[in-house]
Amino acid sequence: MKNIFFGMMLLFVTLSTQAQDKKKNKNAKYNIEVNGNCEQCKKRIEKAAFSVSGVKSAEWHIDDHILHLIINEEKCSILDVKKAIAKVGHDTDDVKATDEAYEKLHSCCMYERK
Repeated sequence: MKNIFFGMMLLFVTLSTQAQDKKKNKNAKYNIEVNGNCEQCKKRIEKAAFSVSGVKSAEWHIDDHILHLIINEEKCSILDVKKAIAKVGHDTDDVKATDEAYEKLHSCCMYERK
């Protein structure tokens, strides 16, 4: 009888842990800093963000260099989006673009790197 009871408790704990892991936000909102200068940068940054499956909304503002995102966390992470943006030459708060990617930017798009 004790074995059945402990087996049932173990099954319950396992199922509740799995249920908690699956609860990811389908409409998670993030604001991340992305370096850039102009309308060309805006288009490039937003296009890179939308290239990541799970990005629902991406809008970069030139005046404050903030990218406003809505993503489905079941399909992507914020790190996936930052990596995609860095790949096209724009530094984010956590992920920096390679020198090679940065050098490919148009001259008006070359922002001051930190």
